[in-house]
Amino acid sequence: MGRRRLKLIFGPAMVKEPVIYQLGKQFALVTNIRRADVTRDQGWVLLEITGEPEELDRGVAYLESRGVKVEPAEGDLVE
Repeated sequence: MGRRRLKLIFGPAMVKEPVIYQLGKQFALVTNIRRADVTRDQGWVLLEITGEPEELDRGVAYLESRGVKVEPAEGDLVE
């Protein structure tokens, strides 16, 4: 079992889409939102995902294919 902490950045076209819900539903991943700031036009989410390494890779590829910018999360997470 692996874990990744990611910063997801959403533009106006994606801010209302349920991509985190779909991530947990389509892949064998547990999602945990650690922090977020979402407005009508943009947003970011610090997300922790847990699962098998292959599923983590597939999940990140899915997010990127939907137009979400994915970066490694550094610091600023509530432990």
